[in-house]
Amino acid sequence: MNILVINGPNLNLLGIRQTEIYGENTLEELMMWLETSPEGKNHNFKFYQSNHEGTIIDAIHDEREWANAIIINAGAFSHYSYAIRDAIVSVSITTVEVHISNIMEREDFRKISVLKDVCLSQVYGLGKNSYIEALKNIEGNINNE
Repeated sequence: MNILVINGPNLNLLGIRQTEIYGENTLEELMMWLETSPEGKNHNFKFYQSNHEGTIIDAIHDEREWANAIIINAGAFSHYSYAIRDAIVSVSITTVEVHISNIMEREDFRKISVLKDVCLSQVYGLGKNSYIEALKNIEGNINNE
């Protein structure tokens, strides 16, 4: 299965930024870990990170014919980007929203996601394992179709 993994703003600073919340792995280390994990070994991945909303939308559009599924950690865009929401809807690709931290135990604005309702599921609070859980959700959904 072809999986597009999109990481949004500030996730390029993983391993540096608030390690007590986001962990000590860099984004590159986290993506390599996902790709080489037992759950990831049978999939093809494309990894994308941007701090810019429009380029995230472009990535969703550009990979629509390649990707069978999307795992997206849109960072703060999750809470207000109707444009990313519309991009997810427009490509009709199974998508799971992920967050490394437990957004339900943080600031009130983080508890709201405009992406959640157009995604298969939302996974949060499991650290880097949020990505593995998202992959399992995708596999379960596609295997049940």
